[in-house]
Amino acid sequence: MRILLTGCTGFIGRRMAADAAARGWQVTGLGRKPTPPPTVDDYLLHDLRRPLAANVEVDAVIHAAALASPWASPRDYQQDNVEATRHVLDWAESHGRPHVVYLSSSSVLYRDADQFDLTEESPAPPDAEQINAYSRTKLQGERLVAEYPGSWSILRPRAVFGIGDTVLLPRVVEAARKGVLPRFVRRDGHVVRCDLTPVDSVSHYVLEALDKGATGVLNVTNGEAVALDAFVDEVLARLSIVARRPKVPVPLAMNLAGTAEWVSGTFLKYAEPPITRFGVSMFARSKTFDSSTLQATLGPPPVTVAETVDAVVAQWAV
Repeated sequence: MRILLTGCTGFIGRRMAADAAARGWQVTGLGRKPTPPPTVDDYLLHDLRRPLAANVEVDAVIHAAALASPWASPRDYQQDNVEATRHVLDWAESHGRPHVVYLSSSSVLYRDADQFDLTEESPAPPDAEQINAYSRTKLQGERLVAEYPGSWSILRPRAVFGIGDTVLLPRVVEAARKGVLPRFVRRDGHVVRCDLTPVDSVSHYVLEALDKGATGVLNVTNGEAVALDAFVDEVLARLSIVARRPKVPVPLAMNLAGTAEWVSGTFLKYAEPPITRFGVSMFARSKTFDSSTLQATLGPPPVTVAETVDAVVAQWAV
Protein backbone atom coordinates (compact mmCIF):
# COMPACT_ATOMS: atom_id res chain seq x y z
CA MET A 1 0.00 0.00 0.00
CA ARG A 2 1.16 3.51 -0.82
CA ILE A 3 0.30 6.12 1.77
CA LEU A 4 0.78 9.83 2.30
CA LEU A 5 1.36 10.46 6.01
CA THR A 6 1.10 14.06 7.20
CA GLY A 7 2.67 14.94 10.53
CA CYS A 8 5.19 12.13 10.11
CA THR A 9 7.76 13.89 12.32
CA GLY A 10 5.44 14.08 15.33
CA PHE A 11 5.08 11.69 18.24
CA ILE A 12 2.28 9.58 16.76
CA GLY A 13 3.34 10.17 13.17
CA ARG A 14 6.83 8.76 13.68
CA ARG A 15 5.37 5.59 15.20
CA MET A 16 2.93 5.18 12.32
CA ALA A 17 5.70 5.70 9.77
CA ALA A 18 7.79 2.96 11.39
CA ASP A 19 4.87 0.56 11.70
CA ALA A 20 3.70 1.17 8.12
CA ALA A 21 7.23 0.51 6.86
CA ALA A 22 7.31 -2.71 8.89
CA ARG A 23 4.17 -3.81 7.03
CA GLY A 24 5.99 -3.25 3.75
CA TRP A 25 3.98 -0.17 2.83
CA GLN A 26 5.46 2.66 0.80
CA VAL A 27 5.38 5.79 2.95
CA THR A 28 5.56 9.34 1.64
CA GLY A 29 5.91 11.53 4.69
CA LEU A 30 4.98 15.19 4.96
CA GLY A 31 6.11 17.57 7.67
CA ARG A 32 7.56 20.95 8.57
CA LYS A 33 10.80 19.76 10.16
CA PRO A 34 13.87 19.63 7.89
CA THR A 35 14.83 16.10 8.93
CA PRO A 36 12.36 13.28 8.22
CA PRO A 37 12.11 10.04 10.22
CA PRO A 38 14.33 7.30 8.76
CA THR A 39 11.39 5.00 7.98
CA VAL A 40 9.76 7.10 5.23
CA ASP A 41 10.55 6.36 1.59
CA ASP A 42 10.05 9.93 0.41
CA TYR A 43 9.64 13.19 2.28
CA LEU A 44 7.75 16.37 1.42
CA LEU A 45 8.86 19.44 3.38
CA HIS A 46 5.69 21.49 3.43
CA ASP A 47 3.60 23.71 5.68
CA LEU A 48 -0.04 22.68 5.30
CA ARG A 49 -1.20 26.20 6.04
CA ARG A 50 -0.58 26.51 2.31
CA PRO A 51 -2.32 24.39 -0.37
CA LEU A 52 -0.59 21.13 -1.20
CA ALA A 53 0.60 20.58 -4.78
CA ALA A 54 2.55 17.33 -4.44
CA ASN A 55 2.70 15.09 -7.51
CA VAL A 56 2.53 11.66 -5.86
CA GLU A 57 0.20 8.71 -6.33
CA VAL A 58 -1.11 7.06 -3.17
CA ASP A 59 -3.76 4.58 -2.13
CA ALA A 60 -4.55 6.33 1.13
CA VAL A 61 -3.86 9.46 3.16
CA ILE A 62 -3.30 9.51 6.92
CA HIS A 63 -3.75 13.07 8.11
CA ALA A 64 -2.02 13.24 11.49
CA ALA A 65 -0.57 16.75 11.27
CA ALA A 66 -2.09 19.10 13.84
CA LEU A 67 -1.38 21.69 16.46
CA ALA A 68 -1.86 19.57 19.58
CA SER A 69 -0.36 21.92 22.15
CA PRO A 70 -2.65 22.44 25.15
CA TRP A 71 -2.45 26.23 24.67
CA ALA A 72 -1.93 28.46 21.63
CA SER A 73 -3.63 31.31 19.83
CA PRO A 74 -7.04 30.59 18.29
CA ARG A 75 -5.66 31.71 14.93
CA ASP A 76 -2.89 29.10 15.04
CA TYR A 77 -5.36 26.34 15.90
CA GLN A 78 -7.61 27.44 13.03
CA GLN A 79 -4.79 27.43 10.51
CA ASP A 80 -3.12 24.20 11.63
CA ASN A 81 -6.20 22.11 12.39
CA VAL A 82 -8.88 23.41 10.03
CA GLU A 83 -7.25 25.07 7.04
CA ALA A 84 -4.54 22.40 6.90
CA THR A 85 -7.21 19.68 6.87
CA ARG A 86 -9.04 21.51 4.09
CA HIS A 87 -5.84 21.61 2.03
CA VAL A 88 -5.22 17.88 2.51
CA LEU A 89 -8.77 17.03 1.48
CA ASP A 90 -8.62 19.33 -1.55
CA TRP A 91 -5.41 17.60 -2.64
CA ALA A 92 -6.91 14.14 -2.12
CA GLU A 93 -10.04 15.01 -4.08
CA SER A 94 -7.95 16.16 -7.04
CA HIS A 95 -5.66 13.12 -6.89
CA GLY A 96 -7.96 10.16 -7.33
CA ARG A 97 -9.93 10.44 -4.07
CA PRO A 98 -7.86 7.96 -2.01
CA HIS A 99 -9.19 6.79 1.34
CA VAL A 100 -8.53 9.43 4.01
CA VAL A 101 -7.90 8.64 7.67
CA TYR A 102 -8.20 11.70 9.89
CA LEU A 103 -6.54 11.54 13.28
CA SER A 104 -8.90 13.56 15.41
CA SER A 105 -9.13 13.69 19.21
CA SER A 106 -11.46 12.29 21.85
CA SER A 107 -11.51 15.83 23.28
CA VAL A 108 -14.23 16.74 20.75
CA LEU A 109 -16.61 14.91 23.14
CA TYR A 110 -15.42 16.54 26.36
CA ARG A 111 -17.35 18.70 28.75
CA ASP A 112 -16.10 20.04 32.07
CA ALA A 113 -17.90 17.20 33.82
CA ASP A 114 -17.52 13.50 34.55
CA GLN A 115 -18.25 11.44 31.43
CA PHE A 116 -18.45 7.66 31.55
CA ASP A 117 -18.56 4.99 28.83
CA LEU A 118 -18.47 7.45 25.94
CA THR A 119 -19.22 5.84 22.58
CA GLU A 120 -19.05 6.84 18.93
CA GLU A 121 -22.72 7.83 19.21
CA SER A 122 -22.11 10.19 22.14
CA PRO A 123 -22.96 13.72 20.97
CA ALA A 124 -20.14 16.23 20.60
CA PRO A 125 -20.85 19.59 22.23
CA PRO A 126 -21.53 22.39 19.72
CA ASP A 127 -18.66 24.69 18.82
CA ALA A 128 -19.60 27.33 21.38
CA GLU A 129 -19.50 24.72 24.16
CA GLN A 130 -16.29 22.93 23.15
CA ILE A 131 -13.85 22.61 26.02
CA ASN A 132 -11.07 24.58 24.28
CA ALA A 133 -9.85 25.87 20.92
CA TYR A 134 -8.00 22.64 20.17
CA SER A 135 -11.08 20.43 20.52
CA ARG A 136 -13.23 22.94 18.65
CA THR A 137 -10.91 23.00 15.63
CA LYS A 138 -10.51 19.21 15.62
CA LEU A 139 -14.30 18.92 15.51
CA GLN A 140 -14.40 21.40 12.63
CA GLY A 141 -11.82 19.24 10.88
CA GLU A 142 -14.07 16.21 11.37
CA ARG A 143 -16.91 18.03 9.63
CA LEU A 144 -14.69 18.73 6.63
CA VAL A 145 -13.68 15.06 6.44
CA ALA A 146 -17.33 13.95 6.61
CA GLU A 147 -17.96 16.01 3.44
CA TYR A 148 -15.08 14.39 1.53
CA PRO A 149 -16.49 12.63 -1.57
CA GLY A 150 -14.14 9.65 -1.21
CA SER A 151 -14.10 7.05 1.57
CA TRP A 152 -12.91 8.20 4.99
CA SER A 153 -12.29 7.21 8.59
CA ILE A 154 -12.08 9.41 11.69
CA LEU A 155 -10.15 8.00 14.65
CA ARG A 156 -10.26 9.78 18.02
CA PRO A 157 -7.38 8.78 20.32
CA ARG A 158 -7.60 9.49 24.04
CA ALA A 159 -4.58 10.57 26.17
CA VAL A 160 -1.78 9.05 24.08
CA PHE A 161 1.49 8.17 25.80
CA GLY A 162 4.52 5.95 25.31
CA ILE A 163 8.10 6.00 24.07
CA GLY A 164 8.71 9.33 22.34
CA ASP A 165 5.91 11.17 24.17
CA THR A 166 6.64 14.87 24.54
CA VAL A 167 3.30 16.07 25.90
CA LEU A 168 1.52 13.87 28.43
CA LEU A 169 3.75 12.06 30.94
CA PRO A 170 6.84 14.27 30.38
CA ARG A 171 4.84 17.33 31.45
CA VAL A 172 3.54 15.54 34.52
CA VAL A 173 7.01 14.36 35.48
CA GLU A 174 8.56 17.78 34.94
CA ALA A 175 5.88 19.46 37.06
CA ALA A 176 6.44 16.90 39.81
CA ARG A 177 10.19 17.48 39.78
CA LYS A 178 9.60 21.22 40.11
CA GLY A 179 7.14 20.68 42.95
CA VAL A 180 4.25 22.25 41.02
CA LEU A 181 2.02 19.21 40.47
CA PRO A 182 -1.06 19.80 42.61
CA ARG A 183 -3.64 17.26 43.61
CA PHE A 184 -6.99 18.74 42.64
CA VAL A 185 -9.59 18.17 45.33
CA ARG A 186 -13.32 17.85 44.71
CA ARG A 187 -15.95 18.48 47.35
CA ASP A 188 -17.70 15.20 46.56
CA GLY A 189 -14.51 13.14 47.06
CA HIS A 190 -14.89 11.54 43.61
CA VAL A 191 -11.92 9.41 42.49
CA VAL A 192 -11.15 10.49 38.94
CA ARG A 193 -10.86 7.67 36.43
CA CYS A 194 -9.72 8.03 32.83
CA ASP A 195 -8.67 6.03 29.82
CA LEU A 196 -5.08 6.13 28.57
CA THR A 197 -3.92 4.93 25.16
CA PRO A 198 -0.44 3.62 24.28
CA VAL A 199 0.98 5.14 21.11
CA ASP A 200 1.51 1.57 19.85
CA SER A 201 -2.25 1.03 20.05
CA VAL A 202 -3.03 4.25 18.18
CA SER A 203 -0.64 3.40 15.37
CA HIS A 204 -1.92 -0.17 15.19
CA TYR A 205 -5.56 0.88 14.97
CA VAL A 206 -4.95 3.55 12.32
CA LEU A 207 -3.10 1.10 10.09
CA GLU A 208 -5.67 -1.64 10.74
CA ALA A 209 -8.43 0.79 9.77
CA LEU A 210 -6.71 1.19 6.41
CA ASP A 211 -5.91 -2.49 6.01
CA LYS A 212 -9.48 -3.58 6.78
CA GLY A 213 -11.21 -0.74 4.96
CA ALA A 214 -12.95 0.58 8.07
CA THR A 215 -15.03 3.70 7.56
CA GLY A 216 -16.81 6.13 9.84
CA VAL A 217 -15.87 7.28 13.34
CA LEU A 218 -14.00 5.23 15.94
CA ASN A 219 -12.97 6.27 19.44
CA VAL A 220 -9.50 4.88 20.19
CA THR A 221 -8.54 3.80 23.70
CA ASN A 222 -7.24 0.62 25.28
CA GLY A 223 -10.43 0.27 27.27
CA GLU A 224 -8.39 0.24 30.48
CA ALA A 225 -9.53 3.07 32.70
CA VAL A 226 -7.19 3.93 35.60
CA ALA A 227 -7.59 5.89 38.81
CA LEU A 228 -5.68 8.94 37.65
CA ASP A 229 -4.05 10.20 40.85
CA ALA A 230 -3.00 6.70 41.89
CA PHE A 231 -1.59 6.09 38.41
CA VAL A 232 0.47 9.30 38.52
CA ASP A 233 1.72 8.54 42.03
CA GLU A 234 2.80 5.05 40.98
CA VAL A 235 4.72 6.31 37.92
CA LEU A 236 6.49 8.97 40.00
CA ALA A 237 7.39 6.41 42.67
CA ARG A 238 8.84 4.07 40.05
CA LEU A 239 10.97 6.96 38.81
CA SER A 240 12.11 7.68 42.39
CA ILE A 241 10.56 11.14 42.26
CA VAL A 242 9.39 12.32 45.66
CA ALA A 243 6.72 14.83 44.65
CA ARG A 244 5.13 17.36 46.92
CA ARG A 245 1.56 17.50 45.67
CA PRO A 246 -0.33 20.23 47.51
CA LYS A 247 -4.11 19.87 47.59
CA VAL A 248 -5.92 22.57 45.61
CA PRO A 249 -9.74 22.82 45.44
CA VAL A 250 -10.98 22.51 41.87
CA PRO A 251 -12.92 25.84 41.86
CA LEU A 252 -9.81 27.71 43.02
CA ALA A 253 -7.68 25.96 40.39
CA MET A 254 -10.17 26.89 37.68
CA ASN A 255 -10.14 30.54 38.73
CA LEU A 256 -6.34 30.62 38.76
CA ALA A 257 -6.20 28.94 35.37
CA GLY A 258 -8.71 31.36 33.88
CA THR A 259 -6.64 34.30 35.10
CA ALA A 260 -3.44 32.75 33.73
CA GLU A 261 -5.08 32.24 30.33
CA TRP A 262 -6.33 35.84 30.26
CA VAL A 263 -2.87 37.20 31.06
CA SER A 264 -1.34 34.98 28.37
CA GLY A 265 -3.84 35.96 25.70
CA THR A 266 -3.87 39.66 26.60
CA PHE A 267 -0.24 40.43 27.33
CA LEU A 268 2.00 37.46 26.44
CA LYS A 269 1.00 36.60 22.85
CA TYR A 270 -0.46 33.27 23.98
CA ALA A 271 2.69 31.99 25.64
CA GLU A 272 1.68 28.80 27.44
CA PRO A 273 0.61 29.58 31.03
CA PRO A 274 1.63 27.34 33.95
CA ILE A 275 -1.97 26.13 34.31
CA THR A 276 -4.98 25.99 31.98
CA ARG A 277 -8.64 25.25 32.57
CA PHE A 278 -8.39 22.30 30.19
CA GLY A 279 -5.50 20.89 32.21
CA VAL A 280 -7.42 21.25 35.46
CA SER A 281 -10.46 19.60 33.92
CA MET A 282 -8.43 16.64 32.69
CA PHE A 283 -7.19 15.94 36.22
CA ALA A 284 -10.47 16.77 37.96
CA ARG A 285 -13.09 15.03 35.77
CA SER A 286 -13.47 11.36 34.87
CA LYS A 287 -13.37 10.41 31.19
CA THR A 288 -13.95 6.76 30.28
CA PHE A 289 -14.83 5.12 26.97
CA ASP A 290 -16.65 2.03 25.74
CA SER A 291 -14.14 0.45 23.35
CA SER A 292 -16.42 -2.39 22.19
CA THR A 293 -17.04 -0.93 18.72
CA LEU A 294 -13.33 -0.35 18.17
CA GLN A 295 -12.36 -3.87 19.21
CA ALA A 296 -15.22 -5.49 17.29
CA THR A 297 -14.10 -3.65 14.16
CA LEU A 298 -10.30 -3.77 14.46
CA GLY A 299 -9.50 -6.31 17.17
CA PRO A 300 -7.91 -6.05 20.63
CA PRO A 301 -5.13 -3.57 21.41
CA PRO A 302 -1.61 -4.83 20.70
CA VAL A 303 -0.19 -3.79 24.09
CA THR A 304 -1.50 -3.02 27.55
CA VAL A 305 -1.25 0.21 29.49
CA ALA A 306 0.93 -1.57 32.08
CA GLU A 307 3.37 -2.80 29.41
CA THR A 308 3.67 0.72 28.02
CA VAL A 309 4.29 2.19 31.47
CA ASP A 310 7.03 -0.42 31.99
CA ALA A 311 8.68 0.60 28.72
CA VAL A 312 8.50 4.32 29.50
CA VAL A 313 9.87 3.86 33.02
CA ALA A 314 12.70 1.68 31.69
CA GLN A 315 13.63 4.33 29.14
CA TRP A 316 13.58 7.20 31.63
CA ALA A 317 15.52 5.21 34.17
CA VAL A 318 18.51 4.90 31.82
